[in-house]
Amino acid sequence: MRVSDILSYLESKFPISSQASFDNCGLLVGDNQAIAKGVLICLDCTEEVIEEAISLGSNLIIAHHPLIFKGIKKLTGSNYVERTILKAIRSEISIYAMHTNLDHAINGVNAEIAYRLNLVNCRVLDPQPNVLVKLSVFVPVTHSEIVQETVFKTGGGQIGNYDSCSFTSKGEGTFRPLENSNPYTGKHAEFSQVEEKKMEFLVSIHKLQSVIKQMLKVHPYEEVAYDVVSLQNVNTFEGSGMIGELPKSVNSLEFLSRVKEIFNCGTIRHTKLLSKEIKTVAFCGGSGSFLLSKAIRQKADIFITGDFKYHEFFDADKQIVIADIGHYESEQFTSELIYRILTEKFVKFAFNVTKVNTNPINYF
Repeated sequence: MRVSDILSYLESKFPISSQASFDNCGLLVGDNQAIAKGVLICLDCTEEVIEEAISLGSNLIIAHHPLIFKGIKKLTGSNYVERTILKAIRSEISIYAMHTNLDHAINGVNAEIAYRLNLVNCRVLDPQPNVLVKLSVFVPVTHSEIVQETVFKTGGGQIGNYDSCSFTSKGEGTFRPLENSNPYTGKHAEFSQVEEKKMEFLVSIHKLQSVIKQMLKVHPYEEVAYDVVSLQNVNTFEGSGMIGELPKSVNSLEFLSRVKEIFNCGTIRHTKLLSKEIKTVAFCGGSGSFLLSKAIRQKADIFITGDFKYHEFFDADKQIVIADIGHYESEQFTSELIYRILTEKFVKFAFNVTKVNTNPINYF
C-alpha cells in the first residue's frame, strides 16, 4: 500500500478543499508514491515525534496542526520547524496535515469533544455558506438510471442525514449533429428530437469535480448538457464549532470539574458563573473566540474553547460563561479520532498514536 492510498481515503472523507483560506492542509513533506510502512498520528509534528516514528518504523506522520504554516525561504535548521523538516527528509518520512478540513466536518474534531462531554442533539454552531451547488444534467431516458447511480456513488445527492436525493422531470431535447460530430443517436445534418430526463442533485462543492468526472464517463452523449448553479444555502453539516445539550442540567461547578477532569486541564480560565445550572453547551476545538457571538445568539449557557485573550472575556457581557480550557487540551483527542477513522478502513496496517506530549504550555 502506498502513502497515497491512505491519504486519498482521508481526503474522500475530509476534502482538503474544505479547509479555511489561511490553512495549509495536505502532504507537506515527502513522496505520496512511497510504500507505506507504518503511520504515526499526532496533534503536532515535532522533532521528538519524528524520533518516535523512526523508532516505530513508521514513514508517514499524520498531524492535526500543519508543521509548515508560514512561508519557508531557507532550510538551515535554524528553528524547530526547519529542524523537524530536515530530520523527516533525511529519514524519508512523509508529513501530512489535516487541520481545518477536520475542524469543519460534522464528524471531526468537535464531534469528538461532544462525545467526550456526552452531549446530545448536536449541530454545527456556524454552518458554512456557499459550499453547495445544484448540478442539473440532461440524460436520455435509457441512461438515466446509471447516471443517477453514479452521481449518488460519488457523493452527490446528499442532504443532511439523507442520501440518494434527486429531482427528475421529463422533457424533450433537440439537436442537430454537425460535421465532425459523433452522435450517440440521430444523423448528421438532420434535426433530432429525443425523450430526456432533467436530473437535479445537491452537491458539495468539494465533491463537484469528482461527481462531474464520473457522470461524464457513463453519460452516452458526445457533448453532455449540464449546468452548475451556486447556492446560498448553508451546509448544516459543515462549519465551525458545535452546540449541543447535556442529557440533564448539571450544577455549574460540577460541570466545570467534570470538564477539567475529562480534558486533564492544568487550569480552566472562565468568566463569572451566571447560574447554578448548565444545560446547553457550545464548544470549538482549538482557537474559537471568533464564535462567541454565535454561541450567545443560540442561547448557550457556556462556551468551551481555547486561546481567549484578556479583553475577549469581557465580550461574554454576562450573557454566557466562557471556559477557556486550553488549545492543546481541547484538541488532544483528535489523534484518537484519526486513529479510529483509519483502523476502521485499514484493519491490518500499523497505525500508532504518539506517546509524546506536544503541549508547549506547562502549568505550575
